[in-house]
Amino acid sequence: MPEPDEPHLFRLPRPLRLESGAMLPRVEVAYHTYGRLNAARDNVVWVCHALTANADVLSWWPGLVGPGCHFDPADWFIVCANVLGSCYGTTGPLTPDPLTEQVAYHEFPLLTIRDMVAAHEALREHLALSSIHTLIGGSLGGQQAVEWAVQRPELFENLVLLATNARHSAWGIAFNEAQRLAIFADPSYPSATPEGGAEGLRAARAMALLSYRSHQAYGQTQTDTDDTKLTNYLASSYQRYQGDKLVNRFNAYSYVTLSRAMDSHHVGRGRGSVKAALDRIRARTLVIGITSDVLFPTSEQQLLVRHIRGAMYAEMDSHYGHDGFLIETAQITHFLDRFYVQSYAH
Repeated sequence: MPEPDEPHLFRLPRPLRLESGAMLPRVEVAYHTYGRLNAARDNVVWVCHALTANADVLSWWPGLVGPGCHFDPADWFIVCANVLGSCYGTTGPLTPDPLTEQVAYHEFPLLTIRDMVAAHEALREHLALSSIHTLIGGSLGGQQAVEWAVQRPELFENLVLLATNARHSAWGIAFNEAQRLAIFADPSYPSATPEGGAEGLRAARAMALLSYRSHQAYGQTQTDTDDTKLTNYLASSYQRYQGDKLVNRFNAYSYVTLSRAMDSHHVGRGRGSVKAALDRIRARTLVIGITSDVLFPTSEQQLLVRHIRGAMYAEMDSHYGHDGFLIETAQITHFLDRFYVQSYAH
């Protein structure tokens, strides 16, 4: 077992065949661990991160994971691994081929949520974790979590799904395609350089924010108080600022790869139906929706609850939209406290 609280890199022992049939000859997974395994090895919490996040969950989920939080490393052994296709240490479009040293960029093979799960399942085996107390994820992370729980129903004791779904919607795919079109329209994207597609990525992030937040949130924080303004509105500068932030920490090739993987999410594919797939899950399950989420509306979380046996549903009243699963940690903590009390009372 690696030392805790430090980033690690795990290399899969064999090539990874992707769901598409393509092969990745060498796969490395970047991950963090926090806390220590207890003697019974039954205190494992595995966190699946969202689209552009990384394995350092303490940096992006403060208030829920960390000292003094619900998932405190003093009590839990917490694992968070960077997803396949990302640019934060795990094999992705900017990773040189081990044989040719060439970088794939826009020719990186198609990934699916199931491929991401396969890489993390290999890491779990490497860490010799035979059971996981809680598997938790929101958005793309929730898609990974539900897929993993379908594949390995005996592995997880508790499953917590936030602002996610069983199958990515036509609405969500359309949002992702619009963002990819912005990236593809950037003439630097085919150049196959680390900075390729940066302007397109900036525009894509501005689009994405409209699905992550809500009308109310923008109204409260980005409405100008100067009624004489005719240009350079707060909302305009906010979109540019957020685009710049993402360009400074991410890349267009990973963004395209991961958004396509999100589109592929469909637990019913090859399993008869979504209902049949979700019926495989045996973990005690909490599903959390957000009232103002336009990207993953609460109807999608309610579908999960209907078809996962014994699942509990909670709804956050938030004006932050989809991003509420990252921001409303006090509400999430309240729901988790209630979930664990009710689960173990039976």
